[in-house]
Amino acid sequence: VNSVAFSPDGHMLASGSEDKTVRVWNPSTGEEKQSLRGHSAPVNSVAFSPDGSMLASGSGQLGASDNTVRLWDPLTGEEKSS
Repeated sequence: VNSVAFSPDGHMLASGSEDKTVRVWNPSTGEEKQSLRGHSAPVNSVAFSPDGSMLASGSGQLGASDNTVRLWDPLTGEEKSS
């Protein structure tokens, strides 16, 4: 795990990992709610929007082809933008 972030209301926890995934968790139960796939390099950072409706993930490393920021809906797992 390279990065974690709590949603503003504390009901979700996002993690970004070496396995190129972003995962959304219920921090009270530890249950994985979403596994978000789309990056082709390790995910280095995650952050929620101030209202918690969007989740941003950043991926990239020297020599990697995926130097992107992707936007997700953390409730549905739908990718909104890259």
